[in-house]
Amino acid sequence: MATTIPAQMRVIEVTEPGAAEVLSAGSRPIPEPRGDEVLVKVTAAGVNGPDIVQRKGLYPPPRGASDLLGLEIAGTVVAVGSEVTQWSVGDAVCALTNGGGYAEYCAVLSSHCLPIPSGLSMVEGAGIPETFFTVWSNVFMGAGLKEGETFLVHGGAGGIGSTAIQLAKAFGARVFATDSPAERCESCKAFGADRVIDYNAEDFVEVVRNEAKGANVILDIVGGDYIARNIKAAAPDARILQLAFNKGSTVEINLMPIMLKRLIYTGSTLRSRPDTFKAEIARQLKGKVWPKIEEGKIRPSVYKTFPLEQAAEAHRLMESATHVGKIILEI
Repeated sequence: MATTIPAQMRVIEVTEPGAAEVLSAGSRPIPEPRGDEVLVKVTAAGVNGPDIVQRKGLYPPPRGASDLLGLEIAGTVVAVGSEVTQWSVGDAVCALTNGGGYAEYCAVLSSHCLPIPSGLSMVEGAGIPETFFTVWSNVFMGAGLKEGETFLVHGGAGGIGSTAIQLAKAFGARVFATDSPAERCESCKAFGADRVIDYNAEDFVEVVRNEAKGANVILDIVGGDYIARNIKAAAPDARILQLAFNKGSTVEINLMPIMLKRLIYTGSTLRSRPDTFKAEIARQLKGKVWPKIEEGKIRPSVYKTFPLEQAAEAHRLMESATHVGKIILEI
């Protein structure tokens, strides 16, 4: 059955770099999908940390990408490019985008789309791509987290943290997580963490070294003084992954332990990676993670939803760091 596609769509635009109030409702022409793209009528879009940074003017989109915010969506395919074979009009998908998610329609590479796992709503599906692509590519493809290893994640109750806890636990790791206050620590336990450390009450370095002889893989979004402390908390041959620097990226540290412990310290941004790499992440997620979601072993956690027009309120909540799990815009 043919789908009528209007000429214009509602969007949220950044009028100028700044605080959340610079987000404004607008109207734009609906994008035309290229040969390898699908056009998705967006039902829901995830709100993520990079959206905040881009809104402030500090994270420009890649060349050729939409200037609109929004790195993950869920919705229904309403048109397909001439080269697309794996998707049809009417398919329900979630997708990783290079931008453009804060809109009624979004054109996205067909290879970056995944089916909505059975048993999940569109809103839940919209909370999957950004964090699952990020965690899988870093913790499993990059650091090679193995069954039986010890995994430490900071900010366990947030979007990245909650995903990391669930994935690491589902694939057999022993999971340590840090957060605060007590309610967020309880959420980490609910996500499956074996040991939760309230960073205002305990020293995660001492806990991990005393209870696990160090962590084999560490995922950090904090930075600042955590950088040196992660090195102390690491077991020999550990892999430390830096995804953000909420406490700053300029620090003075002693690099000697990296050599003595044979550590790997690396960082990553997903948006600038090649499209082929993101397609490989999607392929692995579908084969290895989607079955666990459909079995109920992993489930995206949605904290709150907002109408598209209340994107500024969603950003304020994101910046307050009081949420547990994902924040979603409903269109």
